[in-house]
Amino acid sequence: MLRLVPAEAGTGIVFRRIDLPGGPEVRALWDRAIESPLCTTLVEDGVTVSTTEHLMAALAGMEIDDAVVEIDGPEVPIMDGSAAPFVFLIECAGAVELAEPRRAIRILKEVRVGDSRAWAALRPGPASAFSFEIDFPHPVIAQQSFGVTLHNGTFKNQLSRARTFGFLHEVDKLRSLGLARGGSLDNAIVVADDGILNEEGLRYADEFVRHKIVDSIGDLYLAGGPILGRFEGFRSSHALSARLLRAVMTDPSAWSVDDMVEPMMTPAWETGPLAATA
Repeated sequence: MLRLVPAEAGTGIVFRRIDLPGGPEVRALWDRAIESPLCTTLVEDGVTVSTTEHLMAALAGMEIDDAVVEIDGPEVPIMDGSAAPFVFLIECAGAVELAEPRRAIRILKEVRVGDSRAWAALRPGPASAFSFEIDFPHPVIAQQSFGVTLHNGTFKNQLSRARTFGFLHEVDKLRSLGLARGGSLDNAIVVADDGILNEEGLRYADEFVRHKIVDSIGDLYLAGGPILGRFEGFRSSHALSARLLRAVMTDPSAWSVDDMVEPMMTPAWETGPLAATA
Protein backbone atom coordinates (compact mmCIF):
# COMPACT_ATOMS: atom_id res chain seq x y z
CA MET A 1 0.00 0.00 0.00
CA LEU A 2 1.18 3.50 -0.82
CA ARG A 3 -0.39 6.86 -0.01
CA LEU A 4 0.79 10.42 -0.82
CA VAL A 5 0.25 13.00 1.92
CA PRO A 6 0.67 16.79 1.52
CA ALA A 7 3.65 18.36 3.28
CA GLU A 8 4.85 21.83 4.24
CA ALA A 9 7.33 23.75 2.10
CA GLY A 10 10.88 22.59 2.67
CA THR A 11 9.89 19.08 3.76
CA GLY A 12 11.16 17.47 0.57
CA ILE A 13 10.15 13.91 -0.22
CA VAL A 14 9.95 11.70 2.87
CA PHE A 15 9.06 8.00 3.05
CA ARG A 16 7.18 6.92 6.18
CA ARG A 17 7.14 3.21 7.08
CA ILE A 18 3.69 2.91 8.66
CA ASP A 19 4.19 -0.84 9.13
CA LEU A 20 6.87 -0.21 11.77
CA PRO A 21 6.38 1.09 15.32
CA GLY A 22 6.41 4.87 15.46
CA GLY A 23 6.26 5.23 11.67
CA PRO A 24 9.99 5.90 11.13
CA GLU A 25 10.85 8.15 8.21
CA VAL A 26 13.49 7.93 5.50
CA ARG A 27 14.31 11.09 3.60
CA ALA A 28 14.69 10.78 -0.16
CA LEU A 29 18.18 12.25 -0.38
CA TRP A 30 21.40 11.20 -2.09
CA ASP A 31 23.26 10.46 1.13
CA ARG A 32 20.62 7.88 2.10
CA ALA A 33 21.08 5.91 -1.15
CA ILE A 34 23.20 2.77 -1.30
CA GLU A 35 24.68 1.49 -4.53
CA SER A 36 22.57 -1.29 -6.02
CA PRO A 37 22.45 -2.51 -9.63
CA LEU A 38 18.77 -3.52 -9.75
CA CYS A 39 16.94 -0.75 -7.89
CA THR A 40 17.45 2.28 -5.67
CA THR A 41 17.42 1.65 -1.93
CA LEU A 42 17.37 4.32 0.77
CA VAL A 43 18.55 3.68 4.33
CA GLU A 44 18.23 5.91 7.39
CA ASP A 45 18.83 4.81 10.98
CA GLY A 46 18.55 1.17 9.95
CA VAL A 47 15.20 1.64 8.17
CA THR A 48 15.14 0.84 4.46
CA VAL A 49 12.90 1.70 1.52
CA SER A 50 13.62 0.02 -1.81
CA THR A 51 12.53 0.43 -5.44
CA THR A 52 12.00 4.16 -5.07
CA GLU A 53 13.08 5.18 -8.57
CA HIS A 54 9.76 5.09 -10.48
CA LEU A 55 7.85 7.04 -7.84
CA MET A 56 10.68 9.55 -7.50
CA ALA A 57 10.72 9.97 -11.28
CA ALA A 58 6.97 10.66 -11.28
CA LEU A 59 7.35 13.22 -8.49
CA ALA A 60 10.18 14.89 -10.42
CA GLY A 61 8.31 14.82 -13.72
CA MET A 62 5.13 16.22 -12.14
CA GLU A 63 7.15 18.86 -10.23
CA ILE A 64 6.12 17.76 -6.73
CA ASP A 65 8.70 19.11 -4.27
CA ASP A 66 7.21 18.25 -0.88
CA ALA A 67 5.27 15.12 0.08
CA VAL A 68 5.15 12.34 2.63
CA VAL A 69 4.96 8.89 1.07
CA GLU A 70 3.33 6.39 3.42
CA ILE A 71 4.08 2.74 2.69
CA ASP A 72 3.32 -0.41 4.66
CA GLY A 73 6.45 -2.37 3.77
CA PRO A 74 10.09 -2.09 2.73
CA GLU A 75 9.39 -1.67 -1.01
CA VAL A 76 7.49 0.84 -3.11
CA PRO A 77 4.86 -1.10 -5.11
CA ILE A 78 6.15 -1.95 -8.58
CA MET A 79 2.70 -1.45 -10.18
CA ASP A 80 3.03 -2.08 -13.94
CA GLY A 81 6.78 -1.49 -13.95
CA SER A 82 6.48 2.12 -15.09
CA ALA A 83 5.94 5.54 -13.54
CA ALA A 84 2.49 5.99 -15.12
CA PRO A 85 0.41 4.73 -12.15
CA PHE A 86 2.17 7.24 -9.89
CA VAL A 87 1.56 10.04 -12.39
CA PHE A 88 -2.12 9.06 -12.34
CA LEU A 89 -2.14 9.15 -8.53
CA ILE A 90 -0.60 12.63 -8.50
CA GLU A 91 -3.04 13.90 -11.13
CA CYS A 92 -6.00 12.53 -9.16
CA ALA A 93 -4.84 14.34 -6.02
CA GLY A 94 -3.90 17.53 -7.81
CA ALA A 95 -1.22 19.88 -6.52
CA VAL A 96 -1.15 23.16 -4.65
CA GLU A 97 1.41 25.94 -4.67
CA LEU A 98 3.37 26.58 -1.50
CA ALA A 99 4.69 29.91 -0.26
CA GLU A 100 8.32 29.28 -1.17
CA PRO A 101 10.10 29.15 -4.55
CA ARG A 102 11.37 25.88 -5.97
CA ARG A 103 15.05 25.30 -5.41
CA ALA A 104 17.07 23.69 -8.16
CA ILE A 105 20.53 22.17 -8.20
CA ARG A 106 22.50 23.94 -10.94
CA ILE A 107 25.44 21.97 -12.34
CA LEU A 108 28.52 24.19 -12.64
CA LYS A 109 31.06 21.81 -14.16
CA GLU A 110 31.23 18.37 -15.72
CA VAL A 111 31.33 15.42 -13.36
CA ARG A 112 31.64 11.88 -14.73
CA VAL A 113 31.86 8.43 -13.15
CA GLY A 114 32.42 4.98 -14.63
CA ASP A 115 34.68 3.80 -17.43
CA SER A 116 34.59 3.14 -21.16
CA ARG A 117 32.18 0.22 -20.70
CA ALA A 118 29.54 2.15 -18.71
CA TRP A 119 29.44 5.72 -17.48
CA ALA A 120 27.22 8.54 -16.29
CA ALA A 121 27.86 12.28 -16.38
CA LEU A 122 26.32 15.62 -15.42
CA ARG A 123 27.24 18.72 -17.40
CA PRO A 124 26.18 22.39 -17.18
CA GLY A 125 23.03 23.30 -19.08
CA PRO A 126 20.06 25.70 -18.88
CA ALA A 127 17.37 23.08 -18.15
CA SER A 128 16.78 19.55 -16.89
CA ALA A 129 17.87 17.44 -19.85
CA PHE A 130 18.46 13.69 -19.95
CA SER A 131 19.97 11.48 -22.64
CA PHE A 132 20.82 7.81 -22.53
CA GLU A 133 22.32 5.14 -24.76
CA ILE A 134 22.06 1.39 -24.26
CA ASP A 135 23.73 -1.47 -26.08
CA PHE A 136 22.56 -5.02 -25.40
CA PRO A 137 23.66 -8.17 -27.28
CA HIS A 138 20.06 -9.04 -28.08
CA PRO A 139 18.29 -8.22 -31.36
CA VAL A 140 15.11 -7.00 -29.64
CA ILE A 141 17.03 -4.30 -27.74
CA ALA A 142 20.44 -3.82 -29.43
CA GLN A 143 21.53 -0.16 -29.56
CA GLN A 144 19.01 2.52 -28.58
CA SER A 145 19.38 6.17 -27.63
CA PHE A 146 16.94 8.84 -26.54
CA GLY A 147 17.04 12.35 -25.15
CA VAL A 148 14.48 14.67 -23.60
CA THR A 149 14.19 17.98 -21.78
CA LEU A 150 11.71 18.04 -18.91
CA HIS A 151 9.13 20.72 -19.60
CA ASN A 152 5.49 21.10 -20.65
CA GLY A 153 4.45 17.54 -19.85
CA THR A 154 7.29 15.72 -21.61
CA PHE A 155 7.71 13.30 -18.71
CA LYS A 156 4.10 12.17 -18.77
CA ASN A 157 3.79 12.10 -22.56
CA GLN A 158 7.16 10.66 -23.60
CA LEU A 159 8.51 8.68 -20.66
CA SER A 160 6.07 7.75 -17.91
CA ARG A 161 4.62 4.60 -19.54
CA ALA A 162 8.02 3.00 -20.30
CA ARG A 163 8.32 -0.19 -18.23
CA THR A 164 11.24 -1.86 -16.55
CA PHE A 165 12.60 -4.92 -18.33
CA GLY A 166 14.57 -8.07 -17.71
CA PHE A 167 15.70 -11.25 -19.40
CA LEU A 168 13.88 -14.54 -18.89
CA HIS A 169 17.02 -16.37 -17.76
CA GLU A 170 17.63 -13.68 -15.13
CA VAL A 171 14.07 -13.98 -13.81
CA ASP A 172 14.43 -17.74 -13.50
CA LYS A 173 17.70 -17.31 -11.61
CA LEU A 174 16.22 -14.73 -9.24
CA ARG A 175 13.24 -16.95 -8.48
CA SER A 176 15.55 -19.89 -7.77
CA LEU A 177 17.14 -17.65 -5.12
CA GLY A 178 13.75 -16.76 -3.65
CA LEU A 179 13.69 -13.29 -5.23
CA ALA A 180 11.34 -11.55 -7.71
CA ARG A 181 8.44 -13.67 -6.51
CA GLY A 182 5.98 -10.93 -7.38
CA GLY A 183 7.45 -10.33 -10.81
CA SER A 184 5.26 -11.13 -13.81
CA LEU A 185 4.39 -9.98 -17.30
CA ASP A 186 2.03 -7.50 -15.64
CA ASN A 187 4.86 -5.43 -14.19
CA ALA A 188 7.83 -5.81 -16.53
CA ILE A 189 8.89 -6.46 -20.10
CA VAL A 190 10.36 -9.95 -20.16
CA VAL A 191 12.84 -10.64 -22.96
CA ALA A 192 13.36 -14.24 -24.08
CA ASP A 193 15.81 -15.58 -26.67
CA ASP A 194 13.29 -15.22 -29.51
CA GLY A 195 11.57 -11.97 -28.51
CA ILE A 196 9.49 -10.45 -25.72
CA LEU A 197 6.91 -12.54 -23.87
CA ASN A 198 4.38 -9.74 -23.27
CA GLU A 199 1.42 -10.32 -25.59
CA GLU A 200 0.58 -6.61 -25.88
CA GLY A 201 4.05 -5.82 -27.18
CA LEU A 202 5.97 -2.62 -26.52
CA ARG A 203 4.44 0.73 -25.60
CA TYR A 204 7.19 2.58 -27.49
CA ALA A 205 9.50 1.20 -30.15
CA ASP A 206 12.41 2.27 -27.94
CA GLU A 207 10.74 1.56 -24.60
CA PHE A 208 13.90 0.04 -23.14
CA VAL A 209 16.04 3.17 -23.35
CA ARG A 210 13.15 5.43 -22.35
CA HIS A 211 12.78 3.45 -19.15
CA LYS A 212 16.47 3.92 -18.44
CA ILE A 213 15.85 7.67 -18.55
CA VAL A 214 12.91 7.25 -16.15
CA ASP A 215 15.25 5.48 -13.74
CA SER A 216 17.85 8.23 -14.10
CA ILE A 217 15.32 11.00 -13.44
CA GLY A 218 14.15 9.24 -10.29
CA ASP A 219 17.67 8.60 -9.05
CA LEU A 220 18.82 12.18 -9.64
CA TYR A 221 15.78 13.64 -7.85
CA LEU A 222 17.57 12.48 -4.71
CA ALA A 223 19.61 15.67 -5.09
CA GLY A 224 16.78 17.32 -3.17
CA GLY A 225 15.39 19.26 -6.11
CA PRO A 226 15.35 19.39 -9.90
CA ILE A 227 18.69 19.30 -11.70
CA LEU A 228 19.51 22.24 -13.96
CA GLY A 229 22.01 20.60 -16.25
CA ARG A 230 22.47 17.76 -18.73
CA PHE A 231 22.59 14.14 -17.62
CA GLU A 232 24.17 11.67 -20.05
CA GLY A 233 24.30 7.94 -19.48
CA PHE A 234 25.95 5.15 -21.43
CA ARG A 235 24.97 1.65 -20.30
CA SER A 236 24.62 3.18 -16.87
CA SER A 237 22.87 1.74 -13.79
CA HIS A 238 21.30 2.73 -10.48
CA ALA A 239 24.67 2.17 -8.83
CA LEU A 240 26.40 4.58 -11.22
CA SER A 241 23.64 7.17 -10.75
CA ALA A 242 24.16 6.99 -6.98
CA ARG A 243 27.92 7.30 -7.44
CA LEU A 244 27.50 10.26 -9.79
CA LEU A 245 25.18 12.14 -7.48
CA ARG A 246 27.50 11.53 -4.53
CA ALA A 247 30.48 12.80 -6.57
CA VAL A 248 28.59 15.98 -7.49
CA MET A 249 27.07 16.74 -4.10
CA THR A 250 30.32 16.24 -2.19
CA ASP A 251 32.13 18.70 -4.48
CA PRO A 252 31.01 22.26 -3.57
CA SER A 253 32.52 23.60 -6.80
CA ALA A 254 30.29 21.37 -8.93
CA TRP A 255 26.90 22.82 -8.05
CA SER A 256 24.92 25.68 -6.59
CA VAL A 257 21.36 26.19 -5.36
CA ASP A 258 19.16 28.37 -7.56
CA ASP A 259 15.75 29.75 -6.61
CA MET A 260 13.35 29.22 -9.50
CA VAL A 261 10.41 31.40 -10.53
CA GLU A 262 7.94 28.57 -9.88
CA PRO A 263 6.70 27.93 -6.32
CA MET A 264 7.14 24.64 -4.52
CA MET A 265 4.31 22.14 -5.02
CA THR A 266 2.72 19.49 -2.80
CA PRO A 267 -0.23 17.13 -3.39
CA ALA A 268 -3.50 19.00 -2.89
CA TRP A 269 -4.84 16.37 -0.53
CA GLU A 270 -4.06 12.93 0.81
CA THR A 271 -4.50 10.30 -1.89
CA GLY A 272 -6.33 7.06 -1.41
CA PRO A 273 -4.16 3.97 -1.02
CA LEU A 274 -2.50 2.59 -4.12
CA ALA A 275 -1.75 -1.10 -3.84
CA ALA A 276 0.02 -3.60 -6.06
CA THR A 277 2.68 -6.27 -5.97
CA ALA A 278 5.90 -5.04 -4.40
